[in-house]
Amino acid sequence: MKKFRDNFVSCLLITTILTFSIEIIFKILNNFNIFNYATLRIALSCLLISLIISFIASIWKRWIRNIIICLYILIYSIYTCLQMGFINYLGVYISLNTSNQLGAVTSLIGDFLQSFKPIYLTIFIPFIFLIIYLIVIHKSEYTKLKLNLKNNILVLLILFISIFIYVSTINLSFIQDKLQSKSNKELFYNPNIPTIAVNQFGTIMFGILDFRTFLFPVKEEITDIVFVKNDDNQNKERDLFTILDELSTSKEDKKYDILNKYFASQSVSDYNDYTGMFEGKNVIVILMESVNEAIINEEYFPNFTKLYNVGWHFTNHYSPRNSCATGNNEFSAMTGLYSIYNTCTSNTYLDNTYFEAIFNLFNNKGYNTTSMHDYYEWYYKRHIIHPNMGSSKYYGASDLKINASNKYGEWASDEEFMEKAMDIILNGDLDKPFMTWFTTVSGHTPYTVSSKYGDLYKSYFQKEGYNSTVSRYLSKIKVTDNALGVMLDKLEKKDILDDTVIVLLADHQPYSLGEKNASTIISHSLDDYEIDRTPFIIYNSEMEAKEFTMYTSYINLLPTIANLMNLDYDPRLYLGSDILSPDYMSLVTFADGSWKNEIAYYNASTSKIKYFGDDRYTDEEIKEITDMVATKIEISTIAIKNNYFNYLEEKIKEEQSKKNLEDYLYTRVC
Repeated sequence: MKKFRDNFVSCLLITTILTFSIEIIFKILNNFNIFNYATLRIALSCLLISLIISFIASIWKRWIRNIIICLYILIYSIYTCLQMGFINYLGVYISLNTSNQLGAVTSLIGDFLQSFKPIYLTIFIPFIFLIIYLIVIHKSEYTKLKLNLKNNILVLLILFISIFIYVSTINLSFIQDKLQSKSNKELFYNPNIPTIAVNQFGTIMFGILDFRTFLFPVKEEITDIVFVKNDDNQNKERDLFTILDELSTSKEDKKYDILNKYFASQSVSDYNDYTGMFEGKNVIVILMESVNEAIINEEYFPNFTKLYNVGWHFTNHYSPRNSCATGNNEFSAMTGLYSIYNTCTSNTYLDNTYFEAIFNLFNNKGYNTTSMHDYYEWYYKRHIIHPNMGSSKYYGASDLKINASNKYGEWASDEEFMEKAMDIILNGDLDKPFMTWFTTVSGHTPYTVSSKYGDLYKSYFQKEGYNSTVSRYLSKIKVTDNALGVMLDKLEKKDILDDTVIVLLADHQPYSLGEKNASTIISHSLDDYEIDRTPFIIYNSEMEAKEFTMYTSYINLLPTIANLMNLDYDPRLYLGSDILSPDYMSLVTFADGSWKNEIAYYNASTSKIKYFGDDRYTDEEIKEITDMVATKIEISTIAIKNNYFNYLEEKIKEEQSKKNLEDYLYTRVC
């Protein structure tokens, strides 16, 4: 039997096999398809990276080489395992673009580690095999790689061939999935949809691409949109910003050209049967922290359930998760824009202004506007963000003199919050209607450790048969439900409940609760983003109870409320739509471009579609919806990064000044 030789070739072979094995285990854990071109591409990337690592390691003594290879496989395994943990816990993959939320993640480390499933540790099996391999061959003959012409040419030849084949898998059209929302070439240039990029390129290559775009940010551009003038808009009665149509044909502002054309080309939701239904009434919007459908329970949560049963409730409403879920989803609900997937949008683009945001629309209608949150500026700088959206006054925990602890997990009481917040509103100027936005905090994770409000009703729910984790969660949202009771009582005592519209929605589902625990309080399946299904209610004491089944999310909140209140707004400026419009397209969009409606669920990361009944889409119809969703998300990203709405506001002001001058001159002449 020929004696085994421990050399560069054997090192390259074992390193490539182990690296590729880690990727295959990761694919299996994520339920990704193994038998496709993406796997070939990932295998080539494993070969390329292993070639470089093995080349560097093999020019040293064996013990140095072994340390280098072990560190490489260990770091690779840890990174891949963390990616598995993040997608399970937060619904997103790790990206350097979300590093400004590192403080928040470290605060959640206890829950994060407890959410890890033991099966994720199988990712370390290749590393264990490596250790065993190195122990077995430690007495075999070792040959360092000599940097001679022959060896250098061999390495370069392997490198060149691998790169050529790898690039081909990115560019060749027959290798591209025809239903994929973004081409592999685009993703390689800018991996801004991590779920698809990880599936197509593997974890290590995604990490490299992410690092590259972090150091050298990519300018977002869209060049393949076909703009068609929407003739239906001419028949709509709603007042629109005429300057937008002028800008769409102007070549003056090249930086904003595509945005002007896109927004000008969007269809207009016209006045409908619901327009102005609540005109002139007060409005309270409550974004509830970590509330899922468990709160729809009359015995446990009577205040919420009352509003649910006698108001309008939307049974297919979702709160899709993304990085910085509370801040990003609050931002989307207030502006009708999609947040940037792998960025803490409102913090990163802190100085942006949004004249079309919810507060400004109510300001223009003569309302007193406020916004309030019962915590400090630890995560999000709301004292800057909210005023930039038009909130006349933002109140945080310090402003409200709320007894909020700095200790992580000891969140403030939503009951105390509502007491103090409602007193400010009801003791203020009520000659004008008010609009206020509350973001609660009592329901916030963690649920696995003791806390004041997690333990407040814990024993009650444990007697009902729930484990300690679920009981702490239910105890916390019981505090939120009590806060709703405080609000209703104060409105009734002030005799303005009939004159007030209450809107309830959740920022996101309680992600640290985990699917296993969530399944004990939610009756339906939690697969295919069903775990992100959350309650949405619009309530007024004089309305008729009604259930709506169209698919929707927080992105549609603002246009819907604006129409119900008969606010002056241009529907083209929102990437959400009025849910109650006859033209509304029933659809919920998730952060990675996946989508769902009554007919099907499209998974953007795998480009696969799952049908719920007998109805079917053609491939062309699937691609049309997927492209529409991807375009909306990308347009929103470009608009935010370029502070587009500040630019548009200035143009509107210029037009108004010009019109005022013309009117003045005309008056003088007459």
